[in-house]
This record gives sequence, C-alpha cells and structure tokens, in this order.
Amino acid sequence: MTEIRELLLRRIRDVADYPEPGVMFKDITPLLADPAAFAALSDALADIARATGATKVVGLEARGFILGAPVAVRAGLGFIPVRKAGKLPGATLSQAYDLEYGSAEIEVHAEDLSAADRVLVVDDVLATGGTAEASVQLIRRAGAEVAGLAVLMELGFLGGRARLEPALAGAPLEALLTV
Repeated sequence: MTEIRELLLRRIRDVADYPEPGVMFKDITPLLADPAAFAALSDALADIARATGATKVVGLEARGFILGAPVAVRAGLGFIPVRKAGKLPGATLSQAYDLEYGSAEIEVHAEDLSAADRVLVVDDVLATGGTAEASVQLIRRAGAEVAGLAVLMELGFLGGRARLEPALAGAPLEALLTV
C-alpha cells in the first residue's frame, strides 16, 4: 500500500492560492491523466468496496463520479450518482446541509437504493465533511445501509473525520492519503 500511496502523492499537484488566496488546492487531474496511477487508485478503492461488503457505490458530484464509476465497475457493483439539487429527472430524495457560508442540497433517484443495499460512498477529498455527512443521511433515508466512506485524500486539518464518525455509526471511513 505504501507504493500506491507514493504513486498517488506524486501525481497530485499543489496549486497555490486557488480558488482564493491562502488556499493550497490539491489538483488530482495529473493523477487522472496517468493510466497507471488512475488504475491503481480505482483498484485500491474497489478493494475497499469489496471489503465492506458493498452492493452499490455512490459517487458524490462531481469528482466522486470520476472515481466512483470505475470503482463500481472493478468491484462488480452498481453505481449511483448523488447530484446537486435539480440535476436529476424523476422522483428524488433530497438532503439539505450547511456550508461555511450558506447551504446546499443533494439528491438521489428515489428508486436507485433499497433496504437490500449496502452502500459505499466514494469521493475525491474529505474536507469539512458536510457533503459526505449529507450523503450518509440521504442513503439512510432511502432505506439503504451505509457500508462506509472511501476517499482518495483526507484534509485532516479541516476536521471532517470528527464530524463524520458519529454519522457513520461504526461504518468505516477510509482515506488512501491524509494531508
């Protein structure tokens, strides 16, 4: 696993002062452009999906789609997109949550999850945990079980893990990298 972590770290670019001054943005596009690194990432996350006994993978808009879809394919599972409000046609379940400045809302198709599902949430970065926490609440409201949450990178200094652990209620939180 150390080799995979080193490969992933080498492919993540720091961009200073983006999206605003004082922020060090972690750009994963070089990782996605490298087929060996992207495959290693997809395989590592698929291993987590299998280990949790997940039956479906939820990807959070937008980079969670990029990571979650190949994870689902590699693990032989279905993929469910969780979108920003107003982006899905048909009947949806929604979950509102607070942001640092304001609020947001995410949605899932009501029929995509059932009580028979164990769901692994996949995203690129765990920051403050607001979107991930809302997705856990949404999955449970749909009647499914949360198998866990897996991310490429956790920004440990923002405290997302502490916020999420009560919501996860014992389900694992796996971060391949912590910065």
